[in-house]
Amino acid sequence: MSGESWVYLLSGLFCASVVALYLRREASRNRSARSQLEEARARGLTEPASLHPRIDPGRCMGSGACVRACPEKTVLGLVDNRAVLINASACIGHGACEAACPVEAIELVFGTARRGVDIPRVRETFETNVPGLFIAGELGGMGLIRNAVTQGRQAVEHLAAGLRAEGPAAEDPDAARRVDLLVVGAGPAGIAAALGAQRAGLRVRVLEQGTPGGTILSYPRRKLVMTQPMMLPGEPPWLDRELRKEELLERFQRVLETRKPEILCGEQVVEVRREGGGFRVATRRADEDGTEHLARRVLLAIGRRGTPRRMDVPGENGARVQYQLGEPEAWAGEPCVVVGGGDSALEGALRLAEAGASKVSLVHRGDSVSRAKPANQEAVRAATAAGRLDLRLETRPVAVTDSGLEVEGPQGLQLLPAALVLVQIGGELPTALLRQAGIVIDTHFGRTLRRGDDS
Repeated sequence: MSGESWVYLLSGLFCASVVALYLRREASRNRSARSQLEEARARGLTEPASLHPRIDPGRCMGSGACVRACPEKTVLGLVDNRAVLINASACIGHGACEAACPVEAIELVFGTARRGVDIPRVRETFETNVPGLFIAGELGGMGLIRNAVTQGRQAVEHLAAGLRAEGPAAEDPDAARRVDLLVVGAGPAGIAAALGAQRAGLRVRVLEQGTPGGTILSYPRRKLVMTQPMMLPGEPPWLDRELRKEELLERFQRVLETRKPEILCGEQVVEVRREGGGFRVATRRADEDGTEHLARRVLLAIGRRGTPRRMDVPGENGARVQYQLGEPEAWAGEPCVVVGGGDSALEGALRLAEAGASKVSLVHRGDSVSRAKPANQEAVRAATAAGRLDLRLETRPVAVTDSGLEVEGPQGLQLLPAALVLVQIGGELPTALLRQAGIVIDTHFGRTLRRGDDS
């Protein structure tokens, strides 16, 4: 065989080996993605919560760019050389997949053919069908922090222009009490709106039923929450490509301490009523009678979870019951009970155990915690086997006492000692509040995200 033939032979063998390795790797990835998809179907995790990608299989070229771009890493995968949603419930609407697709095979949509998503009717100016009442952020269907901040800023720009055109209210006997803008919710959209209103010279007040931070506070420790630069009104741009939960909350806190917008915490809005040319907003507090606020404009910047779901048992209004876990180290050496069976509950229980709580009981009414992420399930099993966690399945809360949480389960009626009862059983959508205010709610089954929503 000539030297030239040997070159061709070796080149062919090399190319064949490269192709074989590539095919083997792709087959492995395909098996892994298919296995994850089957597991997600078995656990009922195939329905996204809100905004999510819809993939056109006829246009998808299987490049995997969307899979690599997704910050959550577990949402998308390649099956038969086509991108698919393998864990749809984990999608929180980053939208990075749409931008990364080289052939525009992905569009962002609300709802699916089987599961509709309720979205308040909002105009391009973020004003609802109720004149003077605006919505921005997650409540309007946008789950991405950067988009919520943008919407909060843009909504204030529109309403401020309207207020300037309207001029001061004539002969208003309540002028001293009436703010120009009342913002409900101190999450990303609410904070951006408050800062934008300050910059526009408006008298603004923010009502927050918990503490500033919104849904971010419920995220797991060190969760990656931002993957793009962002800018708050009147602040230098944040050019970081990535920010985690604690870093973002710290930056928000620094801005609030510097700019000092009026934020009233612990006030839950129960009624928004249009009155004359403005609004009367009723609130209630856990420790005192409710109060009322007057405003020319109202911006709802509350999350879709609305108010945390309650256990509906005697004694749950006591100080030992909480719905968000701040610093778990504060409960070192104390007994704690966590109620719930989802990821938030499991992660809260694990964090308390790691922080040194003397005993952590996890109470769940179901017979398993199979809807949580596999990693959280495994961590709970390991902590239970090691005696660091007391897992109580098929168990329901009965009452909160001066000593802890009374529960009923397979072992009968028992009292679980607890200095903290952390309730993580989801939230009640603020549908009742929206309808009371007169806002029309539409159900969307796969509606495409309008271009410009994420500008």
